[in-house]
Amino acid sequence: MEINGKVAIVTGVSKGIGLETVKQLLEGGAIVAGWGRTSPKLDDPNFHFFKTDVSDWDNVQASYKATSDKLGKASVLVNNAGMGYQGLIHEMDVAEWREMYDINVHGLFYCIKVAVPSMIELGEGHIVNISSIAGTSGIKTMSGYVGTKHAVRGISHSIFQELREHGIKVTTIYPGSTNTNFFDSIELANANDNMMRPQDVASSIVQSVQTFANYHVVDVEVRPLWPKGKPNK
Repeated sequence: MEINGKVAIVTGVSKGIGLETVKQLLEGGAIVAGWGRTSPKLDDPNFHFFKTDVSDWDNVQASYKATSDKLGKASVLVNNAGMGYQGLIHEMDVAEWREMYDINVHGLFYCIKVAVPSMIELGEGHIVNISSIAGTSGIKTMSGYVGTKHAVRGISHSIFQELREHGIKVTTIYPGSTNTNFFDSIELANANDNMMRPQDVASSIVQSVQTFANYHVVDVEVRPLWPKGKPNK
């Protein structure tokens, strides 16, 4: 898709992968609606922030209407908003478990539900869902988060079969460890320079969107080459 002049919605834009994706879409000439709880420090005439809690269905509907009224119909949706908690299954806090599913799964569904009808009208669209390496396997003490990311994978693989006849692509990105604030609430690791840079993950997102109409990138798995640091030779 040629993104110049197209409207794109990105969720979870305050920092990290979401913010870097916004910057690269803007560089490509897109008009970007950033949805999130906190506005990023970004000054660009083609960036428009809409305070949004993706786990709230009414809020998502209101944000989509405000976005459409101000910018027009969105051709691109990047579902980046997500979070995680760590804990043994029998010790997990019920409220934290629900929060993960409300944001990572229900929020993804809400955003797709509001965006797809306009994409069908446009006859084109691209939905990029951010899963995780955790969506391809299991991780001790991360069962709740892993479950949400497996859900993202299953939803994505199902809806691309539903939407392809309308010219709508669905891409799932599976990042490995990335140097973002995600690890602020995770004890498994601290964010560090051996992790991937968020701007590199963002480039995979934007490149998957900027493809020929009949070229569909379905799954993209990215990992650090040297997760424990570059080996000494």
